[in-house]
Formats: sequence, C-alpha cells, structure tokens
Amino acid sequence: MAEAESVAADGAADVVARLKRRIIDQALPLWSTAGWDSTAGGFVDRLHRAGTADRAAPRRIMVQARQIWCYAKAAQMGWYPEGRGIALKGLDYLLAKARAPDGRPGFVYSLTAEGGVHDPLRDTYGHAFVLLALAAVYALDQDAQVRAEIDALLAFLDGHLRSPHGGVHEGLPVSLPRRQNPHMHLFEAMIACFEATHDLSFQNRAGEFFALFLANLYDKQKRILTEYFEEDWSKIEPVSVEPGHQAEWVWLLKGFERITGCPTAPRRAELLSTALRYRDEATGCLIDEGDDVGNIRRSTRRLWPQTEIAKAWIAQAESGEAGAADEARAALVRLERHYLSHPVKGGWYDQFDRDGKSLIDIIPASSFYHVLCAVTEAEQVLG
Repeated sequence: MAEAESVAADGAADVVARLKRRIIDQALPLWSTAGWDSTAGGFVDRLHRAGTADRAAPRRIMVQARQIWCYAKAAQMGWYPEGRGIALKGLDYLLAKARAPDGRPGFVYSLTAEGGVHDPLRDTYGHAFVLLALAAVYALDQDAQVRAEIDALLAFLDGHLRSPHGGVHEGLPVSLPRRQNPHMHLFEAMIACFEATHDLSFQNRAGEFFALFLANLYDKQKRILTEYFEEDWSKIEPVSVEPGHQAEWVWLLKGFERITGCPTAPRRAELLSTALRYRDEATGCLIDEGDDVGNIRRSTRRLWPQTEIAKAWIAQAESGEAGAADEARAALVRLERHYLSHPVKGGWYDQFDRDGKSLIDIIPASSFYHVLCAVTEAEQVLG
C-alpha cells in the first residue's frame, strides 16, 4: 500500500479547507443549476459525463430528499446562504408531486421527468431520507408546517411499515430480503430529528434502532454488520459484508452516544477494525463487498464507502482516539484524489474497478449527500 502509506503526508493538512471550497464554489452551484429542472421542477437524478443534465431519467424520491438535505445543511453551516431557498423549493416539489399522488399514503419511489408517478412502490429507504430532509429543513426555521410533515411521516411509518418481527418492512408491497440499510438510515434520521427538535421521543425511536442493531444486525462473534435477512431476522447465507456500511455505523453510533450518553466505543472500535480489512492494496480505498471471514468478494470500489470511512475516523477523533484525526484527513485525501478529480467541476467519479478504470459514465446526484456530509463533519470536528 505504497500510496496508502504516503497519502497522509500529501496535502492532508489543509484537505478539509480545500474540500469545503470545492463544495461551495463548484458542487453547490452545479447541482442547483444543471442539477435542477427549471422547467418541470425537481432535482435531476444524474448528469451526463460532460456535466449536462439527464432530464429524461426518472427522479427517485431518495435523490430529491438527499439534495434537499444538502442545501439545507449548507445553509445551516453558513456555507451557502441561498441553500435555504433551494431546499425549500425542492421540498415544495417533493411534497406536491411525490406524496400520495395516487391517493394512497406515503411517498412513491420515483417520478417521471414530467412529475408523474414512475414507480408507486412505498420504499422505506426512500422514506428515511425524506425524514432526514425534513429534519434538516426544520432545523433552519423551526417551521410548524415542516414539523407537521415530520409527524405525518412518522405516523405512516408506524401505521404501515412496522414489522411484527421488529424493525420495518422493506416497503409496500412487503418484500424480501430484509436489509439492514433502511434501518441504518432511519436511525440516522431519528438522530437528526432529535438534534433539530430536542424532542425526547426521537431519542426513544433512535434507541429502538440501536437495540435492533445489537440484537439482530450485528454479529458479536464475527464482529460484522450483516446485510440481508429473512422476515424473522435469520441471516441469509452466504453473508455479505459491505465495509462502507461497517464504517457508516461507526459514525452513527457516535451520534447516538452524543444525544443519549449511551457508551458505544467498544462496538465502534470493532466495526472500524472490520471495515479496514477490506481495502484495495493499490489505493487504500475501501472495496465494495467482502465475505464474513475477511475475503474480498467484489474488488470494485464506489465513492460512498470512502466518505464513510472518513466519517468513521472523524467520529473516533471526536472521541479523542489517538491518530484518528490524521487517518480521517488521509481518507479525505484519497476521496479527493481518486473520486473528486473529475473534469466537471463539482462532479465526481462514482465507481472504479480494481485497475482504476471508471465504471460509471454518468455523474449521480445521490453521491452529493455522502460528500457534503463527510466534509461538514470534518470541519466541525477537525477544524
């Protein structure tokens, strides 16, 4: 890992400032202009390789919500004052087009470019991001109407998506396999809702997902987060390990500790140690998937696991772990070097193969949430 060993000394000292400027000067303007459909409304799902909008692509609700979160967060951080207006415009579109357009409760999975229903599935993963977006917008103004939308979404989750076996269904209609992923992002959303509202009920809701993590999602013997389950939470074999999710839970557990005081350090250390087993030798980047004994199953490497390993190290730095801040900066340098050095300013590469060849020809909007979150966390903790 020659590159991995040298990366800490290569521009790491000011990487947070560089990435902040990249987001403010390039990414936020790009995704609010080329990334916004000024005719039909809504954020586009992706840009073409040259940076022009793919206006024909369906619009996933998850992407709409993530972009709303990005602009609300940028406004909250004081990075992009116009972000508030962009977030509110995005939220208006989301509520008008995607909430119960077919007369049934909940948000549809995706819209057509013209704003009609593309896929009517009620996807729990997507609803988690709608809740996260609402929390971010509420944090800006404490608007009572936004709080009412939060409560309405919680009522839908409670009334339609809860599983009798614990946790939530994948969506409506109910399907298998069950995944840890929607639960992880609902955990994130409940933490964000508490931080925005200071309502103790969100502590309790976050606690339910923490208990589910300990009881069903996390294998304490193997020290791995399991991805796929049957309805009764029995594991589906062969077990899949996604190192990016291992890292993401490190950060989330630190957030849960912050709002509740519940100690999470032992599990965080275990998750981080496991995530680091699955790295590309040439670059030090996390690969996409391994098995439950440390073998690499897919040597491709997407962008988002790199932001999550940075956030994991940031969480450990917040806890005072020696060397964690340096590891976090090194992870951000790898992110910058391999994924953000796109010819479209404010764009990114989404996935590489083991030889470093880009596998995705478009620029997906969905990655902005990961990048912005890592950099805002870095500024708040690392300075």
